[in-house]
Amino acid sequence: MGERDTNKTTTTSEFRGFLYKWTNYMRGYQRRWFVLSNGLFSYYRMQISASDLPLTTACRGTINLLNAFITSVNDCNFAISNGGSQTWHLKASSEAEKMRWLTGLELQKNTTQMEMDEEDNISIPDANDIQNDNRILSVKLEDLTTCNSMIIKHWSALHKVLGDLDTLPRLDSDEVALQLKCLTERATLFKISSNAMRNSCSEYLTLAQTHKKKLLKALHFERDQRIRLEETIEVLAKQHMQLEQSCRRSNSLGRSQSPPGTDDEHSDDEFYDAFQEFEKSSGGRSGSIHRRNPSAASFDGSTGSGISRELTEDNLSSNSDEDVTALENGDASKHSGLPNDVRKSGGLGRSQTPPETVTKRPTTPLKRQRRTTIREKPEMGLNLWSTMKNCIGKELSKIPMPVNFSEPLSMLQRLTEEMEYSRILDQAAATSDQWEQLALVAGFTASAYSTTASQRTTKPFNPLLGETYDCDRVDDLGWRSLAEQVSHHPPACAIHVEGRGWTSWQEFTMTSKFRGKYLQVIPQGTAHLRFEKSGNHYTWRKVTTTIHNIIVGRLWIDQSGEMDIINHKTGDKCHLKYSAYSYFTRETPRKVTGMVMDKDGDARYIISGTWDDHIEGAKVVYGKRKANSDEKPKLHTTQPRVLWQRVYPPSTYEKMYHFTEFACSLNEPEPDCAPTDSRLRPDQRMLEDGNWQKSNEQKMRLEEKQRLARRLREAEIAGADGGRISGDWEPTWFQKQLDPQTGSIIHKFSGDYWDCKQKQHWQKCPSIF
Repeated sequence: MGERDTNKTTTTSEFRGFLYKWTNYMRGYQRRWFVLSNGLFSYYRMQISASDLPLTTACRGTINLLNAFITSVNDCNFAISNGGSQTWHLKASSEAEKMRWLTGLELQKNTTQMEMDEEDNISIPDANDIQNDNRILSVKLEDLTTCNSMIIKHWSALHKVLGDLDTLPRLDSDEVALQLKCLTERATLFKISSNAMRNSCSEYLTLAQTHKKKLLKALHFERDQRIRLEETIEVLAKQHMQLEQSCRRSNSLGRSQSPPGTDDEHSDDEFYDAFQEFEKSSGGRSGSIHRRNPSAASFDGSTGSGISRELTEDNLSSNSDEDVTALENGDASKHSGLPNDVRKSGGLGRSQTPPETVTKRPTTPLKRQRRTTIREKPEMGLNLWSTMKNCIGKELSKIPMPVNFSEPLSMLQRLTEEMEYSRILDQAAATSDQWEQLALVAGFTASAYSTTASQRTTKPFNPLLGETYDCDRVDDLGWRSLAEQVSHHPPACAIHVEGRGWTSWQEFTMTSKFRGKYLQVIPQGTAHLRFEKSGNHYTWRKVTTTIHNIIVGRLWIDQSGEMDIINHKTGDKCHLKYSAYSYFTRETPRKVTGMVMDKDGDARYIISGTWDDHIEGAKVVYGKRKANSDEKPKLHTTQPRVLWQRVYPPSTYEKMYHFTEFACSLNEPEPDCAPTDSRLRPDQRMLEDGNWQKSNEQKMRLEEKQRLARRLREAEIAGADGGRISGDWEPTWFQKQLDPQTGSIIHKFSGDYWDCKQKQHWQKCPSIF
């Protein structure tokens, strides 16, 4: 099928010609121009001459032969792959043509490998090696200068003899013979000098190339060393600054915050937060002392508007490591200056603090070290016979899903994981441009899907009715959240997040459709986001998630659909389109495109990128495009800026359920959390510890306990209502309210959870574990 080009060469430096490349099932094999040069195998739509090869704009793809795999399929077909996602299926016009290409490919691959091995064998030179090489190059350069002088000298003599040849007709035979002999001698000397010059140039070039490789390797080594040194110095500088601030703060606390009547020998063991200057500046009582509570941080109101950014950042940078260690370990009994009731509680000042000395300002959050890894997932297969044996005689609705398909996180924690890139919302809260803010919100909505881009296809645990999860990251990320399972039929989760200048909440529920080969998950809830400074209120609904290869094959997840992010205050809107992956298209996989429009429908920002890697936004500086116009847009934009960039975890995290560092910290055990918290769920904890059998047993026990509690609740309500059976459930921390933006009933945060956590009042929490 293939045709050879007459200009094709069979040298190792370059190999060119036509081959047929497989594209897709609709178009089959298509004729393409292939070029093999310098260890790179590239193809083009049409024939490209050798002079046009540096212009890579027409190149459709390139494979580096260094790590390539070359496979012969049949008489005329062969395949080449880079060992990753790029594989080309090619067809030649004949078997001889295929063998010529395979020979050229293998020869180029071996040559490239040999060159790489030679570079690897070059050691990093030291100062003496460099001096020796420079001395040798100087000697060779002097030899070149000498050869050059000899060539000039012999060329002058030869040129003079050639000039005397004009007199040969007037000379006799002996003189002619003498002149020819002299010419031969001069030519021979010039030839010897030229050969010596050529050899010296070759030696000098070889030494210079070797010296260049050594210098490049030394340069790369020094650059890496410099980068590591800069990072080390930066870390040391930060630690030094924190230690200085801690020392100054500790000294000032020891002098100004010592309680009356306390001995000096015990004054250094007391831990207080200095609020005097802040109280004086805000008009508060200067004599009030706020004791530090390591287990909770209270906010003024449910939206977190009482957080003072200046106060939080100042205290975050000044807490000493000794304070953190003492408070986290609860080792307060050794401090003789503390009251007995405080010593017994294992911390400093909880509900025992006198009311007149407690202020309503947020307690200073103590930054603590969180875990970044979890136990690796065991290599255990699924025993289908054991699973089927446990299902014999049970109702279909009571057959549990084995934990083999699960990950050690609940759905409540997966919803909280969407806040991993909350710094984008901090940037949006700080900007005064309403369209830039909307573009940043668009980037944040796309970041929520990045966790499904890898091979993370495990299922989170379904929360039990009344199960909760709180995540207090005020100390490092500036936000805290609470999620609760507010309904079981249908399943629904409510989450409320309070950040620096913004508040987010949503009620997540979904419907699913099984299509044979894939499963579609269609979210039904609406997400809300409000910025306090601007008053902008945004809402959006998530796109459809599709899980492919449910029955056979490797699971993979795709996102598709359209999303409208609406600013209910200004009328601005951002329309995003998540393109579904298709085998029959050339579009970029997982592509996201969109546009930020004002209330009149004029374009203000252009959004582009992929939901698994990054989202960019370009501001429209000239031109208009109506939202409902079919005309081709004529827009002039600025250089795109990155709105969101995914942070990839190390490759070792593939064995940890493909979790990111943030996901690894979500299920870390914490003290003083609610008894219904997901971190206390036994089956989930056993799965994380690698005990799958006990995890399955606990999962069955919890689900049966939930069914029993539902039957008892329905029986109690039925008896109270005179026979009417109702399964209504009242959430603990959320209340049903009318959503003014959507007009539907949603569950909103009641606002009393963090106060109850600080006081450890969990009387109204149900017993679900």
